[in-house]
This record gives sequence, C-alpha cells and structure tokens, in this order.
Amino acid sequence: MAISAIVRDITQRIESEKSQVKAEKAKKKEIHHRIKNNLQVISSLLDLQAEKFKNRDCIKDSEILEAFRESQDRVISMALIHEELYKGEGFETLDFSTYIRELVVNLFQTYILNSKNIHLHIDMEANIFLDMDTAIPLGIIVNELVSNSLKHAFREEDSGKIYINLRREKNGELMNSREESKYKGCKSTYFILKVSDDGIGIPKSIDLENPKSLGIQLVTTLVDQLGGELELKRSNETEFTIRFTVTEEKRKN
Repeated sequence: MAISAIVRDITQRIESEKSQVKAEKAKKKEIHHRIKNNLQVISSLLDLQAEKFKNRDCIKDSEILEAFRESQDRVISMALIHEELYKGEGFETLDFSTYIRELVVNLFQTYILNSKNIHLHIDMEANIFLDMDTAIPLGIIVNELVSNSLKHAFREEDSGKIYINLRREKNGELMNSREESKYKGCKSTYFILKVSDDGIGIPKSIDLENPKSLGIQLVTTLVDQLGGELELKRSNETEFTIRFTVTEEKRKN
C-alpha cells in the first residue's frame, strides 16, 4: 500500500509538472503573438505618418522632427501597456487607470515647456481592468487627444488645464447595434471616456466625419474599431467624449 501511494504521488507530480510546462509554453506563445501584432500596428502607424510627406518637394526639418516625436509617443504608449501587464501576476488584463497616468505623465514631460503652466486633472474609477484588445486602442486615443491639447490648445504664455475622466456607465444588455448580433444577450460594461482642455478651442475646420490630421484620423478609426461613439463639443472647453462597451467575452480572450 505504501509503495502504491508513493507511485501515485510521483505520477501526480509528473502530471503536474507537465501541465505547468504546457501552460508556460502557451503563455510564451501568447506573448510572442501579442508582440508580433503590436509591431504590425507600429508598422502601420509609421506608414500612415510617412504618407504625410508623400509627393512633397519641400519638407521642413521641424516637420520631420515633429513626425518622429509623434511616432515615438505612439510606440511608448504601446510599450507602457506591456510594462504594466508584466508587472502583475497575469497577462490577461491591466489596470487601465495606472497605465493612463504613466502615459500622460510621459507626454507632459515630452511637450511641456518651462513657459507653459498647464495642469493635468485625472478622474478615473479605480479597478478598471481591460485586455489588450481594448487597452491599446484606448491608449493611442488618449495619447493623440492629450498630445493635441499640449501642442495646440495653449499659447506660450497661457496657463490652463487638461482633464481626463473615465467611468463606468451601467451594466446590462448590449445596446450598440453593431455589436448586438455578435454578443447578443451578453452582460456588458459601458464606459465613458472624456478628454478635454480649457485652451483656445479647436478649429471649426476640424470635421470628425472627414478628418485631415493623422491624429484625429487615428482617433476616429480606433473608436470605430472599439464599436464606440465619438462626440466633440466646442462650447467653453474642447471636449472629446468616447462611449464604448466591454463585453465579458472580450475580457476572456
């Protein structure tokens, strides 16, 4: 009996070790897959950036430097997601609030000059965990909107504020018709993300339906990718509002 018990114990240990090795291989495969996908995204972003200079005879050095800086910020926004993911025990979701704070602090260090007195106000619910399929598009969206405010919303001598707000709206059945057929009857979490500033205002020539700038093109494309809705207000402040849904299926993938 004692020998039989020892054999069972050894067998169980071997099976457990095999399961751990299998799980580790699957995890590494998933990591490489994610990195490959993100590199493809970066390549696409660089292609879009290069299109700005296509068929132009005269290109200023300042334009090239600005393009490099914009591309660098987009890459950093994705790299921070990997960094935040791998800080934790798992690789499925990340604390989006913590990630956005790090992202925006990096942007402020990049763009803010000593002559500018711009303050950041972040109001985000705690414990918002998102998977990479949601976090990466949202991170790039925030990157573009905050960068745009830092570059264009304030004059050199101005002081001002940039606001970021993210909150859950409610739970229930899916209301977005584009997602309804795919996730019919699924329980969902609805989010509202707002990025605004009290600067000089966004030009009336900027049209979300037909954006000219690469940054706004990225924002509208990524909001559509999330199956969300984008709204722009030009009253006392410039305010972008993104409404989107996260389903349980998306969090499990």
